Amino acid sequence: MNWLTDNKIPLGAWMENFVDWLVDAAAAFFDLISITLETMIVSMVDAIEWMHPLAVIGVILGLVWFLHRSLGLTIFIAAALLLIINMGYWVETLQTLVLVITATTISVLIGVPIGIAAAHRPWLYTILRPILDLMQTIPTFVYLIPTLILFGLGYVPGLISTIIFAIAAPIRLTYLGISEVPNELREAGLAFGCTKSKLLYKVELPSAMPNIMAGITQCIMLSLSMVVIAALVGADGLGKPVVRALNTVNISQGFEAGIAIVLVAIMLDRICKSPTARKES
Repeated sequence: MNWLTDNKIPLGAWMENFVDWLVDAAAAFFDLISITLETMIVSMVDAIEWMHPLAVIGVILGLVWFLHRSLGLTIFIAAALLLIINMGYWVETLQTLVLVITATTISVLIGVPIGIAAAHRPWLYTILRPILDLMQTIPTFVYLIPTLILFGLGYVPGLISTIIFAIAAPIRLTYLGISEVPNELREAGLAFGCTKSKLLYKVELPSAMPNIMAGITQCIMLSLSMVVIAALVGADGLGKPVVRALNTVNISQGFEAGIAIVLVAIMLDRICKSPTARKES
């Protein structure tokens, strides 16, 4: 078997050469993306930090009440946010929320149209499926290496890695939802004279909306898990105190930061669930 190991296929070297080529050929392009995204995220964080924490909590609670009309959920989110402030992780929580919302928004804006196109073109999903499998099975730390080289330290490599990791969920579930629209609904729409665009917006998307919303919720959870890991490449947020606690074996700090992450995950999950799904769960 020595011949097999002695004649190693240089997959890693090929990838390294490809990344080096990207750095040399498109350095200005990646710098532009990095500066634009960094400025956008920092501006959003600074704008929210400028507001008083109680004012931010009031806005969030108003949104929760408008969406769900649930007193219990509103009280829970108020208590969770006040606990986060009490533990001293308010700024880190805001940074994490901005990263999660930004990554989820970009993933959904890209992933949902791709999922719709794949549902209407089976050959496209045949091409996308192994790529999506690869994106979801490669260890998350691997995404940080090329993005760190291309974009440098800070928010941007963490954001790009998060998008790559989370975008598969809205693509897959949008494809699933559109594919499972009953043929009877499509035939009824065509019988009433729907064009392809009207059939999509009036029939297919409403029917597939539960799957699409499930994809968005899953995308948010994946983004949150990856944003924490992105602290290893300099992205601010709740991941930093976790990494700091790990390096210093600080049980107290690690537990408190972990509780803050859990609370953020529960709040995002509860807010993004439809009232019907929340009552059933």
